[in-house]
Amino acid sequence: MAEQERTHVTPVGPDGQPAVRPRVLPWLVIHTVGRLGIFALLTVVLWMAGLDLWSGLLFGLLLSMPVAYFALRRSREQLSVALVLRAEEKRRAKEQLRARLSGEAAA
Repeated sequence: MAEQERTHVTPVGPDGQPAVRPRVLPWLVIHTVGRLGIFALLTVVLWMAGLDLWSGLLFGLLLSMPVAYFALRRSREQLSVALVLRAEEKRRAKEQLRARLSGEAAA
């Protein structure tokens, strides 16, 4: 089977310029801490409203999903861009290495 040729698509940032790859780890930490914080806050509010332990945890988890979807939009988008760009860089480096090892590219 012949390898399918991939077209190179450069991701574009919100300003229309080529996207500069943000670092993954800070956005991953921000998003994770935000999700956990929203869950904890909603769970405490539900406990204060009179729900018992397990009901408060369950409804806190269920309610935190849509709230985090809207509240953490920016961190989710930045994390997604960072992951896509990192995958593209790794794919490009892998192709360059294969080309050098097969002798197709000039060193």
